[in-house]
Amino acid sequence: MKFIVKQDATTGEELQLSYTDYGAGRPVVLIHGWPLSKEMWEYQVDDLVSAGLRVIAYDRRGFGHSAKPWQGYDYDSLTEDLRDIMDHLDLRDAVLVGFSMGGGEAVRYLSRYGSERVSKLVLVSAVPPFLAKTPNNPEGVDQSVFEEIMANLKEDRIGFLDDFGKKFFGVSLMNHPVSAPLLDYYRMLASVASPRATQQCAIAFAQTDFRADVQAIRVPTLIIHGDADQTVPIKASSDRTAAMISGSQYLVYEDAPHGLFYTHKEKLNQDLISFITST
Repeated sequence: MKFIVKQDATTGEELQLSYTDYGAGRPVVLIHGWPLSKEMWEYQVDDLVSAGLRVIAYDRRGFGHSAKPWQGYDYDSLTEDLRDIMDHLDLRDAVLVGFSMGGGEAVRYLSRYGSERVSKLVLVSAVPPFLAKTPNNPEGVDQSVFEEIMANLKEDRIGFLDDFGKKFFGVSLMNHPVSAPLLDYYRMLASVASPRATQQCAIAFAQTDFRADVQAIRVPTLIIHGDADQTVPIKASSDRTAAMISGSQYLVYEDAPHGLFYTHKEKLNQDLISFITST
């Protein structure tokens, strides 16, 4: 297992960030969603490496095998971690692929640090431009939804994760796109995250306004979202992001849930490889 060691700019605390680095060629940086870890990309890594790409995936602080500090779950701190990984590995001509919460780090990275190291952007089921409904963001999701998530996390985190996983993958009485053992596996990945990180990151992805970050994007961008996403509703997120990024490609997967990285993995991998390897 590989780590980079860094010092938190705010607290001065030493942190380890876990990552994997496979293949050769154009770097592709996979940024995982909440509340999972880099292992969520299992079904993408092999196809991307086989397509001649270098694939880097890392655990966000507080998740997976990375350090679990008490503080630092705002998007500026999380994006600084991404910057440190990019700099440590000296990545050039890279493609950022942000899933769900990870889309926030991807757009904030480009806004704060520019595109010197990044040539393309992919947003998959991503939370930008601004998920929460506020007086100046009436298209967002009602605040009561996030309040319920927080209450359930505090009451019974593992029970919440169990229910959340079913919604995440679109499981119902009539639809079973993932097996029971696989659901258990993803629940386990989520349970490894620190309770503090799980709660604080839920606040971050719900309440962070990325509209200025999205409007600053100037690199070729692919946006992918499922129209059956019950976790990050498409109308509150990618429909708006696609309209804000000039020249972006927007692919809507019919009947796809939030966790389309598994339920629609073959299509997703083909679309990722096509976009990343195109000139």
